[in-house]
Amino acid sequence: MIRADRKKMKKRKKWPWFVAVIFLIIGGLAFNVYLDLTSTLKGMYKPIERELSGKREEKIVLKKQDPFSVLVLGVDEREGDKGRSDTMIVMAVNPRLKMTKMVSIPRDTYTEIVGHGTQDKLNHAYAFGGIQMSMDSVENLFDIPIDYVVEVNMEGFQTIVDAVGGVKVNNPFDFTQDSIHFKAGEITLTGKEALSYVRMRKEDPNGDFGRQDRQKQVIEGVLHEGTSIKSLLNYRTVFNSLGDNVRTNMTFDEMVDVQKNYREAAGKVEQMHFEKGLGKRLNGGIWYYMMDEKELEQMKSTLKQHLELNGAVEE
Repeated sequence: MIRADRKKMKKRKKWPWFVAVIFLIIGGLAFNVYLDLTSTLKGMYKPIERELSGKREEKIVLKKQDPFSVLVLGVDEREGDKGRSDTMIVMAVNPRLKMTKMVSIPRDTYTEIVGHGTQDKLNHAYAFGGIQMSMDSVENLFDIPIDYVVEVNMEGFQTIVDAVGGVKVNNPFDFTQDSIHFKAGEITLTGKEALSYVRMRKEDPNGDFGRQDRQKQVIEGVLHEGTSIKSLLNYRTVFNSLGDNVRTNMTFDEMVDVQKNYREAAGKVEQMHFEKGLGKRLNGGIWYYMMDEKELEQMKSTLKQHLELNGAVEE
């Protein structure tokens, strides 16, 4: 009886040792991921000159879960100049409502370029004055504060897609762009293919709006693949791609606060689009997108309510 008990005790001792090794391995991996993530996020940080938007009386406090806005700029850099912000998205995040509202701005929108003294295409603001002028011009267009900006290098975006192993999208119709043919239906894109996929707009019957939908598909695909086991095991490549191609004025501590306090709001996104504007040729035949004033005013009101500005509260 004593020998049998000893055998049972020996067997019991093996399990805690085995489990401890597993936890040490997982813990070591998690620690390495944390260190690499910390380094990556700090490398992405790029401060801007202003500390506070001119449309805010005091700075938002993320620990108190204040609603905030983000301007996402997808920048297509070109040889010899700063490039153009061909993708412009405003996101309004409200933790109380547990929702994010996102609106894509047509890049050819005719508006005031703040700080340049001209009326021009909105995406030219980046070429004239970089991130600062883009933020100021978007603030002026929507009459809301832009608290944070995220700049993505679209040329490098393909390395992010490749890092997560490609993305799946549902292509509504056949088309060819940059000598690459895209079949209708569900297709898997490499980084190079994804970049061409989101750039096409001339063959799209919906023009820039169709292009915005394709951008959304690819971004959602990256987010989906980025959380897969495959990407977690390849996390260093993913982090390196983000660090090389993404810049933001959000600090590491602010990113941590957003992850902690705004997770539910970020998980539910409502897409909004401009649909009633018209194209018009000005200044010697240059094509511009002229926003419908009523639609623009409605968009302003919606964003202000979602950001709870001037006492406006969305129910």
